[in-house]
Amino acid sequence: MTFPQTNRHDQSFSKPQCHRLIWIAFWLVVSYPGSVLAQSPSSKQIDALVDKQLWPAIDELSAYVALPNDAVNASDILNNIAWTEKALAKRGFQTTVLKTANLPLVLAEKTFPKATQTVLFYFHLDGQPVRANEWNQKDPFVTVLKEKTGAGDYKELSSNPPKTVVNDEWRLFGRSTSDDKGPIIMMLNALDIVQAQKKTPPFNIKIIIDSEEEKGSPSLKGALDTYKDKLRADYMIVMDGPMHSSNLPTLTFGCRGNAGFTITTYGPATPQHSGHFGNYAPNPAFRLARLITSMKDEQGRVLIPGFYEGIAFDDETKKIMAAVPDKEQDINKALLIAQEDKVGSNYQESLQYPSLNVRGMKSAEIGKGAATIVPSEATALFDIRLVPETDGKRMVELVRKHIEKQGFTVLDHVPTPEERLKYAQLVYFEGNAGTPAFRTSINEPMGVWLRKAMTNGFGKEPVRRDPVIIRIMGGTVPVVPFIQALNIPAVIVPLVNMDNNQHSPNENLRLGNLRTGIKTCLSILTTPLN
Repeated sequence: MTFPQTNRHDQSFSKPQCHRLIWIAFWLVVSYPGSVLAQSPSSKQIDALVDKQLWPAIDELSAYVALPNDAVNASDILNNIAWTEKALAKRGFQTTVLKTANLPLVLAEKTFPKATQTVLFYFHLDGQPVRANEWNQKDPFVTVLKEKTGAGDYKELSSNPPKTVVNDEWRLFGRSTSDDKGPIIMMLNALDIVQAQKKTPPFNIKIIIDSEEEKGSPSLKGALDTYKDKLRADYMIVMDGPMHSSNLPTLTFGCRGNAGFTITTYGPATPQHSGHFGNYAPNPAFRLARLITSMKDEQGRVLIPGFYEGIAFDDETKKIMAAVPDKEQDINKALLIAQEDKVGSNYQESLQYPSLNVRGMKSAEIGKGAATIVPSEATALFDIRLVPETDGKRMVELVRKHIEKQGFTVLDHVPTPEERLKYAQLVYFEGNAGTPAFRTSINEPMGVWLRKAMTNGFGKEPVRRDPVIIRIMGGTVPVVPFIQALNIPAVIVPLVNMDNNQHSPNENLRLGNLRTGIKTCLSILTTPLN
């Protein structure tokens, strides 16, 4: 490029020279990687970059999904780890396989000039087991692109679409397309865009990829004792789980924990003929039923003293929950329930309380194996979803005390014959404190940064798309002990569609969520930390 020649002592320019200088300056501002416009592209510019990346992302995700990934098969997981390492190395990351008591973790690291803080991203590469005969495709590990029919189901596209066209409502079916290989691919392809634009993230990046999340991450907590220094960061982002059902950009600031217990009630030593011993031998199923009904009222509220202790909401918190675009009518229609339980004034508020749930019951047999007998015992399995205000050990103990108040003798072992003869009402009680909950303040620096990133990425025109703010989600992620051990603020950034059939046959990823997910990752990677 040739610049106009002038006398350096002459401060005047001709009008054509001025016009030319203005255009040169404008070109430099737009093109130079360090410029303001280059560092802060408009929402439309980001959309164009993401659109160009969609088909490479689809192809890469299909290649990733082609690797079976049930954590019970160690060789399959090791194949996934090798693929993941190669994909990360392609983006310039230094990778380390972290050995654990079971299957290893993958740690990837990349530093950038002038970056003084580090963000740790969590993903997992393992998936739920597959029952291939229940899928509407030949192989759950060979992705199939489908579209919705007028009847509401999905069928394979009749022809291969051109690589310039992506319909947001198309879906890519295959195991782990959503949970959790899809989000990994979204991040990788967002990094490709950043690199192609000759930009650098304003923070250092660490990525930890779990290989046993679907098995409860049994080695994750133990790995911290060995690798805590390598995993240190300023913030942690968990990229797992579904977005709000509206598919609007979502930030989730915590998740509930999970404790549990099992109770068994007893009748005769062995099942007895209901004609000979009905009205005489106590039926353990009725005893179990009385215990269960003593724990909740007809509106679904827990009656165990102290169960909701310490939980209160200020006006700002209530406002945040009310702003989530939930539609109770739609939720109830999807669940086919006439009326919801009355714990909290809306769906989001119900998630802020601990829940008590019967997750399974058994007493004798039904169906072909049924007999006219008085059962010998009855068992119920429970889970308690915890919130940060509730400690799992304390909650389990509250339940145990409640059972005692109902007139039962509570044992921590299967009763002996002598104990069965001595005590009229026996319960074998077995509890575990489980996994704790976590919640990060929405208004602390991490929350402010991520909300800004979403606004930068999704803009305000033509329709404002502020992120949906979820104070705490109902489910539990096993990474919580990890967050607590590192003692850093963490936020869940979910990227996939709510109706993705995760853990079930016909798991899928909506391509509109692939688009939004890449854009979300790109927005985070290009927004300076506070």
